[in-house]
Amino acid sequence: MEDIDAIAALQDPVRRRLYEYVAAQGREVGRNEAAEATGVTRTLAAHHLDKLTEAGLLESGSRRLTGRSGPGAGRPAKVYTRVRQERTVSLPARDYRTAAELLAEAAEEAGLDAGLSAAARRRGEALRATAPPCADLDEAVRLLAARGYEPYTTDTDDDTGDPGGGRAGVVRLRNCPFHSVAERFPPLVCGMNLALLEGLFGTDGPVRARMDPRPGECCVVLEDSKNNEH
Repeated sequence: MEDIDAIAALQDPVRRRLYEYVAAQGREVGRNEAAEATGVTRTLAAHHLDKLTEAGLLESGSRRLTGRSGPGAGRPAKVYTRVRQERTVSLPARDYRTAAELLAEAAEEAGLDAGLSAAARRRGEALRATAPPCADLDEAVRLLAARGYEPYTTDTDDDTGDPGGGRAGVVRLRNCPFHSVAERFPPLVCGMNLALLEGLFGTDGPVRARMDPRPGECCVVLEDSKNNEH
């Protein structure tokens, strides 16, 4: 019932807009920013953000948004981020996660990584056959968003954030649709995910998938194929 109650909290349109905004940022969001982004007053935003926190959809904390410390830095502001816990509703109850974990465990023990990746690549190719042609990263972003990956484009893939230190035009994925199983069987599931996206976008087209795991994000990134040309 907790999952049902949590998802029911999104029925209010203002609350849903606030949740979607916070979730899309991938960082802490203050009340003022959320209110401005969704076109509501700060008081109303604060009310709904706290309700989302009570429902277990957001988590809250506090920090100084000015970046300063010490006297004159101002009071810490309340900030919100999306929780990592998944929410699912099935009536009557179904337990697909356990089935997926058991299948992944059996596949890992039997050394079926290659077979699983081959099946995932075929599924990706089947999806590509029914999807509009993907000519660039913008189209890839739209396609991945529709599949729940929550893609966003960065100027660089360098950990330092130096635009000159990494590859330009990298699409990173905030959400892994296979997150709960990937946490237990990362090599198996991440390899499957990469093969699925290779099938979806091809390996010799304008967009290319590659492995680049980072904490809190999907293990795969997308980039313009020209980034790999020397």
